[in-house]
Amino acid sequence: MNSRTARQEAISRITDYMPEDSGFNFIETPVPELFGSKVFSQRVMQDRLPKSVYKSLKKTINEGKPLEPEVADIVANAMKDWALENGATHYTHWFHPLTGLTAEKHDSFISPQEVGEVIMEFSGKELVKGEPDASSFPSGGIRATFEARGYTAWDATSPAFIRDTTLVIPTAFCSYTGEALDKKTPLLRSMDALSEQALRVLRLFGNKTATRVTTTVGPEQEYFCIDKNFFNMRQDLILTGRTLFGAKPSKGQESEDHYFGSIKPRIFEFMKELEGELWLLGVNAKTRHNEVAPSQYEMAPIFTTTNIAMDHNQLVMDTLRKVASRHGLACLLHEKPFKGVNGSGKHNNWSMSSNDGQNLLEPGDNPHDNAQFLFFLVATIKAVDKHGDLLRVAISNAGNDHRLGANEAPPAIISIFLGSQLTDIMEQIEKGPAKSSTAGGFMEIGVSTLPPLPKDTTDRNRTSPFAFTGNKFEFRAVPSSLSLGYPNAFLNTFVTEALDEMATELEAEIKAGATLEKGVQKVLTETIKKHKKIIFNGDNYTEEWAKEAAKRGLPNYKTLVDALPAMIKKDNIAVFEKYKVFSAREVESRYAIILEGYNKTINQEGQCTLDMARRQILPATLRYQGDLAKTIADTKALLGEGSVKAQLETLKQIAELNGSLKTKLDELEKALDHEDADVLKHATHFKESVIPKMNAVREVADKLETMVDSQYWPLPTYAEMLFIA
Repeated sequence: MNSRTARQEAISRITDYMPEDSGFNFIETPVPELFGSKVFSQRVMQDRLPKSVYKSLKKTINEGKPLEPEVADIVANAMKDWALENGATHYTHWFHPLTGLTAEKHDSFISPQEVGEVIMEFSGKELVKGEPDASSFPSGGIRATFEARGYTAWDATSPAFIRDTTLVIPTAFCSYTGEALDKKTPLLRSMDALSEQALRVLRLFGNKTATRVTTTVGPEQEYFCIDKNFFNMRQDLILTGRTLFGAKPSKGQESEDHYFGSIKPRIFEFMKELEGELWLLGVNAKTRHNEVAPSQYEMAPIFTTTNIAMDHNQLVMDTLRKVASRHGLACLLHEKPFKGVNGSGKHNNWSMSSNDGQNLLEPGDNPHDNAQFLFFLVATIKAVDKHGDLLRVAISNAGNDHRLGANEAPPAIISIFLGSQLTDIMEQIEKGPAKSSTAGGFMEIGVSTLPPLPKDTTDRNRTSPFAFTGNKFEFRAVPSSLSLGYPNAFLNTFVTEALDEMATELEAEIKAGATLEKGVQKVLTETIKKHKKIIFNGDNYTEEWAKEAAKRGLPNYKTLVDALPAMIKKDNIAVFEKYKVFSAREVESRYAIILEGYNKTINQEGQCTLDMARRQILPATLRYQGDLAKTIADTKALLGEGSVKAQLETLKQIAELNGSLKTKLDELEKALDHEDADVLKHATHFKESVIPKMNAVREVADKLETMVDSQYWPLPTYAEMLFIA
């Protein structure tokens, strides 16, 4: 069977698809009863635990208090009984290693007895601590391969759940020597650090009821879905997650007919099942819609505590792939699976909330709340301006280099969008005391003339990487496949530092005799003057903004390789160390792991480019060239030389392109044959030599795709993958 026949059969199977064939009948149970039914939630704990034990566990969950061993045993037994009643046979400590994925080792509940029988047991020790092999996970030099011991520790703040007959226990992962080997531990540390400094600020504003401040996140997840038959015929999608070849189709996204359009029946059935699976696991899947590019979609949850949001987002990505496969689809989470249409991001909607019910980025309706809101808002502005370089690091992976700044996503320049009203207030405070726009005279922060601030102060700015959207910041530059760990751990740390410094300044003002209002006014005025350069409300895509950003001194790291050196600057490491989020060794390990991951990714893409072009594309185009030459020769013999002039020109073009393809493949192979002990120099070589040569190979191959008879072309085309579903 030739490749064209295989493609035709794949298309035929897709065309014949009927959504009712999935056999999935959802929902027989009302959603409120179904939601979280596979989660060992606080409601389940309250029903199954003694009051004193539940009260102790709630303190651990809500206030970060240590869990007593006897409490752990009681919780473990109740958790085991609940899990067995719900069909579980095994348990696993589920963690986030530095691969950016999740990891798990399953153990059954069985415990052998002397008479050849078993009972089902689960102890507090097994709940609280596990010991998976740590030798084969990335460590960036923290662990040698022969040093295998690693520990998982129960994250009691993220509820356990049942998946595929297994009780899944969210955990942190660390080495025998105590260093974090995962993405969750630094996030939890950063949340503790931010809570401490945020409570300090709240106390200055007279709040005596809050005992903890948590960051919250609602990550919007973008993704592509294509037919699995096409996916299986594309080695590049299977091995790298993106298409390394593919000519631009005659129609892309320019018609703007996909965004928010009617959802195709097959995709709708997939989305229904996806939401059902996520609801069972307590994931607040709220929104579903078509995205901008053809075959691109989005699901968005309601916000929750950041470490839980991180766990949930990993579940979302895993569930997307599994449910898509059951519907004969392949879910693509790469940032740029298709050239020429929009890529995918993961908009990280971030805020801070106290456990007495306040969203600290909510403007509020009274002057006192406004003053407090402005303090937290300005602290965030300061954090982003001071550490824009590290926030660029936090959103770096090889895929995001294809997406950032491509007139579809925020640029690599980190800036903040506030909107016209808040920007005007910032400008007034900078001059402080400022004239009120509504009450006349002069206003001071916290007095009655400060106008209430509505949630939606202005239009939205889709080009901004970090936009205020009413009561939260939307960190839009986060890539679609990335764990939420680094973006939020970094952001939390920098806001912690800003709150710490501003609180210290405010305390000094009050100690010197200033009122709270006068002190806040001075601190905000001085902070805004210093950090207002990060605020930009215009079009982030323009060249004019790039030039203006350079004048303001804002960093513009276009690639991961450009950005990463900022991570190991002495001052930047010191910030992480000060707030005990990362040790110097942990920072250096992440630096090495990110660069090594980049090098492996580009090497895999380069090798896949060679393999596909040499074993699929070039043989097909040479076969077409040969058949075309024979046809021309036969025509010339029958009709004379004058009858084949145009055909000979086509043959010449094909032959020249084939020759060029062979030459550029040889150049790419030579560039890939490179070693450098310095991981940054190796990455620089990949960026400056290998990627341009991959692009050169693709340019020729894509040109050939537009000229070669489609019956010869071995790969599903963009038109087929993006528009047939």
